[in-house]
Amino acid sequence: MPRNVRGALIQATLCEPVTSGVEKVKQAMIDKHVDLLAQAADKGAEVVCMQELFYGPYFCAEQDPKWYELTERIPDGPTTKLMQDLAKKHKMVIVVPMYEEDLTGVYYNTASVIDSTGEYLGKFRKMHIPHCNPGFWEKFYFRPGNLGYPVFETKVGKVGVYICYDRHFPEGARCLGLNGAEIVFNPSATVAGLSEYLWKIEQPAHAVANQYYMGAINRPGFEEPWRIGEFYGQSYFCDPRGQFVAQADRSGDAIVIADMDLDMIREVRNTWQFFRDRRPDSYDEIVAG
Repeated sequence: MPRNVRGALIQATLCEPVTSGVEKVKQAMIDKHVDLLAQAADKGAEVVCMQELFYGPYFCAEQDPKWYELTERIPDGPTTKLMQDLAKKHKMVIVVPMYEEDLTGVYYNTASVIDSTGEYLGKFRKMHIPHCNPGFWEKFYFRPGNLGYPVFETKVGKVGVYICYDRHFPEGARCLGLNGAEIVFNPSATVAGLSEYLWKIEQPAHAVANQYYMGAINRPGFEEPWRIGEFYGQSYFCDPRGQFVAQADRSGDAIVIADMDLDMIREVRNTWQFFRDRRPDSYDEIVAG
């Protein structure tokens, strides 16, 4: 029986000025995404992923403790509970990128995976944390992830997550493949002039090397008052051959819809035997340093 899955990616502009205050910005973005998730469901989406830190601005453009107020416990916080209700209502798997509090003062850049029944399946914590000029002061906010590269068995298939800066590191993308991922989502916040030329290179390369589908999500627009650059959107899906199957432009809010034939994974792996021909016995130098 064919395994066809309809996926959706949501890219969304900030809908409330940063100066409005942390809680007001957060609630406005949650409300906006509740509507966008409903629209995705109306389009037949069975699995959907939102952008990195979906309910706020990209606050790492500055170093200010006030943004710690955005943190929530996962899965016990209110936003995860809301997303569980929405997943059950829409019968849709939802990947939810949030700012997680583990212990007081210990915070992670996290994405949880919720099944179409509303069941919380687990979470991925961003592994690689950038800290560079201009305006990517992430080590001020996030501890590096410590949960490895989990893959979640969902109603639609085996789903993995890799967050933003992680995409520059092929080792984790390989781990997701070895752990059985069929669809990998990369929710991001990245700006033009810094890595835009890599946006359409790296993730199709991961899809080819590991022979799975990838959904890459990037927020669009400028965010004031920092204006560190244009978040250029262009969210897309690519298939196990690295070919683009659906893509948004850079202009604003978008729901990217793609139909994925998961049987293609077997077809491609039987053609290109990358997993068979790997030589892990010869890769010690990669992890020695």
